[in-house]
Amino acid sequence: MSGPLSGYRIIEIAGIGPGPFAAMMLSDMGAEVIRVERAQAVRPEAGPNRDVMQRNRRNIAIDLKNPEGVETLMRLIESADALIEGFRPGVMERLGIGPDACLARNPKLVFGRMTGWGQEGPYALAAGHDINYISLAGALAHFSRAGEAPVPPLNMVGDFGGGGMFLAYGVVCALLEAQRSGAGQVVDTAMVDGAAVLMSMFWGFKNMGAFNENAPGTNLLDTGAHFYDVYKCSDDKYISIGSIETQFYAELLALTGLSDDPEFAQQHNTANWPHLKGRLTELFATKSRDEWCALMEHTDVCFAPVLTMSEAAKHPHNVERGTFIEYDGVMQAAPAPRFSRTKAEVSMPPARAGEHTREVLADWGIGAADIDTLFASGAIK
Repeated sequence: MSGPLSGYRIIEIAGIGPGPFAAMMLSDMGAEVIRVERAQAVRPEAGPNRDVMQRNRRNIAIDLKNPEGVETLMRLIESADALIEGFRPGVMERLGIGPDACLARNPKLVFGRMTGWGQEGPYALAAGHDINYISLAGALAHFSRAGEAPVPPLNMVGDFGGGGMFLAYGVVCALLEAQRSGAGQVVDTAMVDGAAVLMSMFWGFKNMGAFNENAPGTNLLDTGAHFYDVYKCSDDKYISIGSIETQFYAELLALTGLSDDPEFAQQHNTANWPHLKGRLTELFATKSRDEWCALMEHTDVCFAPVLTMSEAAKHPHNVERGTFIEYDGVMQAAPAPRFSRTKAEVSMPPARAGEHTREVLADWGIGAADIDTLFASGAIK
């Protein structure tokens, strides 16, 4: 691995959603991340793993309910820089691998924790999913059109934006600090916290009186404005318009033939927004998406076609930049961001549970005889 985190060793306790996403981000950047699966997850007959979030890291299987399995993980932790886990509060402690136990074995360890609600608080021990976390964070309420119910933005705001990305960021911050202090620490990452931080600009707008939280779908960026929305075309495909600034709005009016229309002259008269949106809805429905692309692409309208994943992978801009790659026969997003010198890359397809148990343990300093004994006892698989 050649990325900027090359040389760091990180243990990922297998989970779903934000944990694997954070581990993917770290391994994409060159860290050696070892994914630790439950021994019960091993399926010798399993086919190729197509979960791209598990790329770039080897996979071992340990029975963490077996004392020898726990000790095996502890031996790995002794030479790790960080560990990340995504269980409910208290689970790692009950397994005997909580922060206190791990830091006692490796005082420099960064212990990254990923939960929905955080390690404490009235909701801490309750089950939840992305939709619940972004609800409590004050985010979901504002993903709606006027008069309609909120629409969950897939699970990108809680699980990935407010969760996995904050976990990866927190781990890297703690690793940097550990270089100076020589001491590890716990990183308490909660999706409700991260989603709240993602709303910072809108807290700013609200504090300045520029965002009405009680009228979703009527504000500048929540589909209230006629010049910031998606529109259906004659072929039932969509385009996106984001002509906020005066010069970009002027370009929009010029290319749609509306420059001399007095109704569009007062861009920020919010009382007129619903009517003007209706007019643009009718206008954009007169041409296909391709026709609008031919007219507006590469201009300063702030325009783009609304593409599916498969369409995005084939778009000339993304193709030229290599935004998407095909690796081991699987299409996926390329690592990001990009570095001029320490290039991030995909170098390993997603592994099957336990695929690298023997070789990882050997690489991390456990002798062949001990490995054989652990296999025989069922502590590893």
